[in-house]
Amino acid sequence: MWQRLRAALGRLRAGGPAPGPVPAGMERAVVRCVPAEPKLSLRLVLPDGSTRHMQRDQAEPLGRALARLAATAAKGRAKAAKKSKKARAEPGEEAAAAGGEAAAVPAVRLFSRDGLAVAEEVPNAAAWQDGAVLQVGEARYRVERNPPAVTELRLPRSLLAGFPVCPKVSAEFAAPRHCVFRWYRQRRPADGEGGGGDAAWVEEAAGTERVFTPCNALVGLRLKLRCTPGDGERRYGQPCEVESSGPVEAGPGACTFDSRHLYTRKVCGHGSVRTVSYNILADTYAQTEFSRTVLYPYCAPYALEIDYRQNLLKKELAGYSADLICLQEVDKSVFVDSLAPALDAFGLEGLFKIKEKQHEGLATFYRRDKFSLLSQHDIAFSEALLSDPLHKELCDKLAEYPAVREKVLQRSSVLQVSVLQSATDPSKKICVANTHLYWHPKGGNIRLIQIAVALSHLKHVACDLHPSIPVIFCGDFNSTPSSGTYSFISSGGIAEDHEDWVSNGEEERCNMPLTHPFKLQSACGEPAYTNYVGGFHGCLDYIFIDKTALEVEQVIPLPSHEEVTTHQALPSVSHPSDHIALICDLKWK
Repeated sequence: MWQRLRAALGRLRAGGPAPGPVPAGMERAVVRCVPAEPKLSLRLVLPDGSTRHMQRDQAEPLGRALARLAATAAKGRAKAAKKSKKARAEPGEEAAAAGGEAAAVPAVRLFSRDGLAVAEEVPNAAAWQDGAVLQVGEARYRVERNPPAVTELRLPRSLLAGFPVCPKVSAEFAAPRHCVFRWYRQRRPADGEGGGGDAAWVEEAAGTERVFTPCNALVGLRLKLRCTPGDGERRYGQPCEVESSGPVEAGPGACTFDSRHLYTRKVCGHGSVRTVSYNILADTYAQTEFSRTVLYPYCAPYALEIDYRQNLLKKELAGYSADLICLQEVDKSVFVDSLAPALDAFGLEGLFKIKEKQHEGLATFYRRDKFSLLSQHDIAFSEALLSDPLHKELCDKLAEYPAVREKVLQRSSVLQVSVLQSATDPSKKICVANTHLYWHPKGGNIRLIQIAVALSHLKHVACDLHPSIPVIFCGDFNSTPSSGTYSFISSGGIAEDHEDWVSNGEEERCNMPLTHPFKLQSACGEPAYTNYVGGFHGCLDYIFIDKTALEVEQVIPLPSHEEVTTHQALPSVSHPSDHIALICDLKWK
């Protein structure tokens, strides 16, 4: 169809006088025309003041669309005239006023940007071009085809002073980075009525970016955001506004990550890669009665609310100025509505892998001006074990232990694998893996099977598909440094008589030797703990790196024990998760 439409553009011809110069204040006729859709839409305000939204087939001849528009305009004109007569009529004359003659059908024509009338047989998709002029009677409209438009603009429900507010912005024919943002605060009685504009709002001088951090002076006041969509080519659409549902509230004071931000104020150089791994505590687990009364009874209930925790989390992650961020326990809605738009504003692109049968999963973010995405190789462990020939030998061995096999296949754990290429040196590629292994304290044997599948898959990606690229393997491995899983990853092998093969008793014994080809080390060492809750603390999270190709420049110190235990344990009013982020700067050898 589109070949025919392009050909039809050549059939534009003069069919009457040009409409003359286009006045600057001309009304808009907005046309939305997308190749993948069968219809285009036309939206305009007719001379009688009514707004019309028409849907027409893209292949339909222009003449039919104009005839329909003329009939619609005539009806509107008649209705307006009838209403006007009725308003002027004397009490006994209403019936006569209601009966009047039908309004004449106005002339409706479309002119190209060159001032030529567009032929009526030209298909709609080719006829309605940007900059064309539509004439409806005496009224004229400038056609705007696919102008930048905001489709969604939303502010978080919770606003805290000192914490960045990152709106969700969805746009069509536009990109958030090309939009113009203006932030406003609610006017105080003491401000008076001067300054022009909306009497209820005062523009914030510092509020010209997508992300806005309200200061303490704004506590108690609501915020408003105006977004004018742009496409980067000097085209701007109609502005869209949104007001906060509540006022800015006071922040919690010092947070556990404040001192860490002193080390990460700037993005590190192009030869380095700042990497973060963090289990952020899924809302689906935090918002349960069990969590509130058993797991985290020491945490104030409001501090477990997702909006409150998201404020802390976005400030924490933004302040790390990271190049790679691997997150675990990410609710799908949190990724889509909160983290992805927030971190996008700080230059990070996000990828998401959900766990089957769950509402949470893994997220990997990478800095756009440092990396581009070459490929993704995500898997679900249970599915890969059954269907991928890579794991046939392991699967056959596991068949000898049906109880363990069944447990492995019941788990929904996944592995997220992204191959990235350096934006400044295309010869440098990196394989970034992210996972969250089975959680049960007695599940060491299950975790060994999961990590064996993961490392076999990574071997395929980093040795076969992309030979010799280094690996960064992040995650919540639910394994302490004394575990079989940690030993297997670090040493390259595990014996069939390791005690973790009987982690859940003799009934679930599972003995097999395993090996992998990588030389991996924990970039952040073995901290005393990365998870600190009321009944447990220990090191469960790691950033494993390929030590043949990468080395550690610096490890960002973890919060002090005093900071972690200020409110007894984690999470707390000053820390959004029950885990602590691991952060390190890496570089190629």
